[in-house]
Amino acid sequence: MKTLFETTEINGMTMTNRFVRSATFEGMAADNGAATPGLIKLMVDLAQGSVGLIISSHAYVSREGQAGPWQLGVYADDLIPGLSQMTAAVHERGGKIVIQLAHAGYHANAKLSGIMSVAPSDLKGMAKYPREALTEEGIQGIIKAFAEAARRAKQAGFDGVQIHAAHGYLLSQFLSPLYNQRSDAYGGGIQNRSKVLMAVLKAIRNAVGPDFPVLIKMNCGDFMENGLGLDDAIQVGKMLGKEGIDAIELSGGLLIGGKMSPSRMGIHTPEKEAYFQKEAVAFKKAVPVPLILVGGNRSYEIAQQMVDSGVADYISMCRPLIREPGLINRWRMGDLAGSACLSDNKCFGPIMAGKGLYCVMDQKDR
Repeated sequence: MKTLFETTEINGMTMTNRFVRSATFEGMAADNGAATPGLIKLMVDLAQGSVGLIISSHAYVSREGQAGPWQLGVYADDLIPGLSQMTAAVHERGGKIVIQLAHAGYHANAKLSGIMSVAPSDLKGMAKYPREALTEEGIQGIIKAFAEAARRAKQAGFDGVQIHAAHGYLLSQFLSPLYNQRSDAYGGGIQNRSKVLMAVLKAIRNAVGPDFPVLIKMNCGDFMENGLGLDDAIQVGKMLGKEGIDAIELSGGLLIGGKMSPSRMGIHTPEKEAYFQKEAVAFKKAVPVPLILVGGNRSYEIAQQMVDSGVADYISMCRPLIREPGLINRWRMGDLAGSACLSDNKCFGPIMAGKGLYCVMDQKDR
């Protein structure tokens, strides 16, 4: 029987338990995307809290891919020293850390970057300002940017990288018929819509070698009309497996998805936890790759149930670890009370105010 507190490996990366900290936007980097002492401390707190694997902030791989202010960057070599300080600090506490590589695409902030936002298609009416549909040359530039970012991550000492292909960011946009309305080789059926993602994976693998963990975060579905569906997501998962992906973190929903967004509110009962588990069951049956399940995980009991039943190999959380960075350590020590997270998403409010990510319930005096 699998247990939550046992040692496992993903392509040589050893983890002391099956708990993963899922990436988020902390709003704690410098204006140019450099790692700061505050952001490094957040990662250190997670390592000291016995999180088996920390996945960092979503880090933008090129300037035009920046999603928001004070977002971590991995787009230039001069960011490597700060990233190296982050990995060294985590490793000193016995932790493992993977960096999430991201490009916001249609949802990039052109006001921050000073560069026109790019996307699979220029969708009229979805935003106030136009987006530039990527040309073949532009697509090749994106692929190279992901590969170069992975090279920097390895040089900075990260234990692996995670490709962000979920929630309506650029690679998710290519997979989704809602965003991808191209009529060329990158549009149409799922085989075509997945070409950019597969090219990114191949380029990253060439950049970091066969023995460096490469993970992905992807949607099981967009949960919007004309969006990516489960059947197509499973096909993508199969292709990723054949191309050598080391683990898949399964999520769902879009930034524009309202109640069906990735960070759903009101997770107050066990029945509401693990809200992608039905999709994970179908995914796991078809895709023989280690599966990390995110989405509303709040209790030790449900986490163990997901692993026991074979729904997932790893349990990923974010908001509960904002409220309580030491949650996993508490569970390890035998206090199995559930997370105190209220699932109200108020923790994201301070970010845009420039105060960084924190739980407002614990720090009302800020």
